[in-house]
Amino acid sequence: MSKDSKRREALVYHAKPKPGKIEVVPTKKYATQRDLSLAYSPGVAIPCLEIEKDKENAYKYTAKGNLVAVISNGTAVLGLGDIGPLASKPVMEGKGLLFKIFADIDVFDIEVDTKDVESFIQTVKNIAPTFGGINLEDIKAPEAFEIERRLKEELDIPVMHDDQHGTAIISAAALLNALEIAKKKIEKVKIVISGAGAAAVSCTKLYKAFGAKAENIVMLDSKGVIRADRPNLSVEKLEFATKRKIDTLKEAMKDADVFVGLSIANIVEPEMLKSMAKRPIVFAMANPDPEIEYDLAVSTRKDLIMATGRSDHPNQVNNVLGFPFIFRGALDVRATKINEAMKMAAVKALAEMAKEPVPEQVNIAYGETKLNFGPEYIIPKPFDPRLIARVPPAVAKAAMESGVAKNPILDWEKYEEELLNRMGNDNKVSRLLMNRAKMNPKKVVFAEADQLDVLKAAQITQEEGIAIPILLGRKDVILELMNEIDFDEDLVTIIDPKSDEEKVRREGYADVYWKTRYRNGVTKYDAQNLMRERNYFAAMMVNEGDADALLSGYSRAYPTVVKPMLELIGMAKGVDRIAATNLMNTSRGPLFISDTSINIDPSATDLAKIAMMTAKTVKLFGMEPVIAMISYANFGSSKNERARKVKQAVSILHRSNPELIVDGEIQTDFALNKEMLQSKFPFSKLVGKKVNTLIYPNLESANGTYKLLKEMNNADSIGPIMMGMNKPVHILQLGASVEEIVNMAAVAVVDAQEKEKKSKMAK
Repeated sequence: MSKDSKRREALVYHAKPKPGKIEVVPTKKYATQRDLSLAYSPGVAIPCLEIEKDKENAYKYTAKGNLVAVISNGTAVLGLGDIGPLASKPVMEGKGLLFKIFADIDVFDIEVDTKDVESFIQTVKNIAPTFGGINLEDIKAPEAFEIERRLKEELDIPVMHDDQHGTAIISAAALLNALEIAKKKIEKVKIVISGAGAAAVSCTKLYKAFGAKAENIVMLDSKGVIRADRPNLSVEKLEFATKRKIDTLKEAMKDADVFVGLSIANIVEPEMLKSMAKRPIVFAMANPDPEIEYDLAVSTRKDLIMATGRSDHPNQVNNVLGFPFIFRGALDVRATKINEAMKMAAVKALAEMAKEPVPEQVNIAYGETKLNFGPEYIIPKPFDPRLIARVPPAVAKAAMESGVAKNPILDWEKYEEELLNRMGNDNKVSRLLMNRAKMNPKKVVFAEADQLDVLKAAQITQEEGIAIPILLGRKDVILELMNEIDFDEDLVTIIDPKSDEEKVRREGYADVYWKTRYRNGVTKYDAQNLMRERNYFAAMMVNEGDADALLSGYSRAYPTVVKPMLELIGMAKGVDRIAATNLMNTSRGPLFISDTSINIDPSATDLAKIAMMTAKTVKLFGMEPVIAMISYANFGSSKNERARKVKQAVSILHRSNPELIVDGEIQTDFALNKEMLQSKFPFSKLVGKKVNTLIYPNLESANGTYKLLKEMNNADSIGPIMMGMNKPVHILQLGASVEEIVNMAAVAVVDAQEKEKKSKMAK
């Protein structure tokens, strides 16, 4: 994609469907006059008076306790420099989005139009009563040090400058584990710090808090080594000034154990790495390009332990591992500040987590057989679902133990459950899916590439590395549309099944197809004509290994697309019933709904098979299936044949797969409401579990439910995901959105990865 196209895409993303990335959503009912009279006048006066009596009541009656201000003056915006407060607003909104999706913390972004330290501090102090915490962002050093120090002293709510402390916390966790693997002591190692800005100073201070010795540290800025005899050093730099008579990075690196880069790209040369001590540790965290390229570094030193700020290499030092969870813990105990004890607790929690077995969901997301603590896994991955339940409690406990918590937590099990429930509205599954697809992209045929939305989706998959698209359709139309959206034709394969260019391949496919179907009334002439149709041609591409997967159905009715797939691709070995499931990203978490597209009125036996296929799909996404078999009745309350069918399906599953967590027949509300289920049906296998899979008794109820969720609750839909096919074939819903097509392309890639893995194992 050209720079102009990328620019346009970024601008459209921020402008549509409504400007910006965050909004305020009411949390109370507002339908009636009574609701409004409670929300505002006259009812609102009562909590106002309660807060006047005791300001702590603000946490009880307002959103203060879950509200953080992301505040900047735009003087040091991520790689853009001093662009001013208003231009920094998209970044601050983005930070707010991360707070929400990772820790369910609400954010107001505040852009302050002043570079004067005193004025900035007074502004923040004046608005502080609104918030439960203050996240300072993108403020240049050295002003950032003074601003944070003063605000921490003068406010009674948590204040943290993430640019300083976020990187420090994550890199410290990585350093502790790297040193353990290298069998080195932090008190003895020689550390080189490239960079002397806010992040570098904060990192080095935290390393010292964990035992690093000042005399073993060398820090460099743009002028070279910061020596004690250099004049006019700032207070921050003076703390790390060395007495060694050296001037350059090359000199500093000799015999060093640790290099920490927070500076600029490509300043570390291979010879410098070779001069380091045995089992060196290198954290090259300049973004987007590190101080030395990862591949060059690991090929230079085989005994190297390396981390970067990039997601495409092992050991990404990513601030999102820290700030959402640190503020979550601080807010939940109403901490008056974020102190050193709380930061160190976060470091230890992250370091310890990396040593524990990794959830299968994370292994799947990163395309790993099994992530294990070692040189290529020294810190948790950002998508690890355990973060929300590990880091906030550690921070909260440290706040309590250090005496800064106003609202101590008494029931830690209940708190952990609350934390996990907070993350129900997150779209982690979608991000995990995309991440896994990118690990090993496959060739996906887009069978309707002469449709604009399909082509846009193909473009995204190509640019994001999700898939290797093959574009099927009228070539002249495709090329015209590609020009319109600035999609470079040289980057992809374009095939027109009806063209003379494809005559040889078309006839070859027709011959193969005819030989498998001539005893089913198909003539060679019929086969040759069918191969001019894109769905037959695309299916043969997958069958013959010219593509790994295919997507179709955007412009055609579902049954007409299913027919050629069943004829050519067929069902997987041992399968006599195909089905489809939709993954819905709902406010309570991921929810699989089956069968949404294939079986109109399945029998009890068919329902059991659909449930088993769906269970396998759920596991493919790294989750343990908890299945409710849905009916209008609950556990025998109706003797009608439709209810009995579901009950019989459950009996089949209980007999054939006793290890499977499945129960019913049950109504949807009881399946999804744990308290109702516990109260009325305490005997159910679903009690105490969070249902993530709903199997409906017929097509109309499943299809209607998923589409209702999609339209009424804005739940993202991934699907229909075809289950039971011999090859990775997926059929889109008529008129699917670009986002839905991209999601399905990722599903097709992951499906192809999984089938490839099984094929290799079978050999």
